[in-house]
Amino acid sequence: MLLLLLLSVLLAYRLQKFIYRRFWDRNLQVQTFFTDSYVYEGDASSLREEIANDKKLPLPALEVRLSISRDLAFTGEAKANTNVTDLTYKRDVFSFLFHQKVIHTLPFVCRKRGFYQISNVEVLGYDLFFSTKYYLNAAQQTQLYVYPAQVDAGRIRLICQTVSGMVLVQNRLYPDPFEFSGIREYRRDPMHHINWKASARSGSLMVNQFDSTTSIRTTVILDVEDSHILRSEPLTEESIRIASSLAARMVKEHMELRLVSNAVLYEDAHGGSDTFKDMDSSADIFRNMHSGLSAPANTCRGSDAFKNTDSRIDISGNIHGNSGVSGIQNPQTQEERMFFAWHAKPGAGRIHELNRRLARIDTHRTVAPISQLLQKEAANRPAGQIYVLISKNQDSVSMELLRALSSGNEILWVIPMAPGEALLHANAPGIRMMRWEVNTV
Repeated sequence: MLLLLLLSVLLAYRLQKFIYRRFWDRNLQVQTFFTDSYVYEGDASSLREEIANDKKLPLPALEVRLSISRDLAFTGEAKANTNVTDLTYKRDVFSFLFHQKVIHTLPFVCRKRGFYQISNVEVLGYDLFFSTKYYLNAAQQTQLYVYPAQVDAGRIRLICQTVSGMVLVQNRLYPDPFEFSGIREYRRDPMHHINWKASARSGSLMVNQFDSTTSIRTTVILDVEDSHILRSEPLTEESIRIASSLAARMVKEHMELRLVSNAVLYEDAHGGSDTFKDMDSSADIFRNMHSGLSAPANTCRGSDAFKNTDSRIDISGNIHGNSGVSGIQNPQTQEERMFFAWHAKPGAGRIHELNRRLARIDTHRTVAPISQLLQKEAANRPAGQIYVLISKNQDSVSMELLRALSSGNEILWVIPMAPGEALLHANAPGIRMMRWEVNTV
């Protein structure tokens, strides 16, 4: 009798082992996705796990393992079963009966700007006797943009007021949304100029009235070079935040804005992104620039340029790569330095596009000195423009190039710096220096 029982147990063991080996992952669905497509640095979001066992075979234990950047810090109960090293490794164990689905939400806080994604999840299953492990790599496709944090509105307003003061005139050629001058009756004005409180008091529509500027086209130059032995990452990140916040304010006020930078963008795990299909603005910005710069140590293979392409954008506006898109052939192409560029016309409302690109800036890559970009700008001999340079690097070469660029233009140099650090340059004709203290602790 005992022998028969042992044989029955052995037969059952082998039978269930055969069944689990063949069918354990059949109709097993494992999906993870971020609940938001974008958030801002410092915001909270969550990761959602959906695991379904849609068959008549129970899974006594199912282990789901995933890894994400440690800059997405799990909070609350989600911190259980995590191991933080170079990444955050998360391990959860579930048990399923027949045709059962589990939804698990993992809250986290976004501690740093960036572009985050999960491309696969490791799944481990067990048989009824927990004697054998079964492995499955479940491909995933979920991503999250963490935009740069928006800096204090009051500090951004100071920049805007300084920019406005550079070109404020009495002849009212163009209304300046930063320079309020009074209230008057509505006369087919844009809806965003209506002052609703004043309208309620007077019983008729009233609009805000603004002083004017000779030009409201502004170029923001963002410098992310950090080539010193002791890196200043907090200052670089603050520079990106300033650029994002200033652009958001200007776009909101329907101002034309151009942003150029020596930044390099990093790609996703699939070698590209189809998020940005329009780079005509970059070509417009650099179309008339001359070539002849030295080759970069790292090139940004810009999946942000065209959908499903492998292309690079150089400073002459040409496109190169395996995209099938033909550009002007230039024998000096391989020796040209590439720059990041973005352009928003008045009312275009493309701030999300800019923030996605700012989120993808890789501050650990070798970039061109900002002096090379300034040299190209000065070579175009622009006139009547406003430049806002955001750079922590107070080198004398950049200052000399700004002096050349200031001929016929107005320049504001915003310098992120640690408390107690000194300004190395004074205001000059057409150039104003703005100290921007950053707590680097």
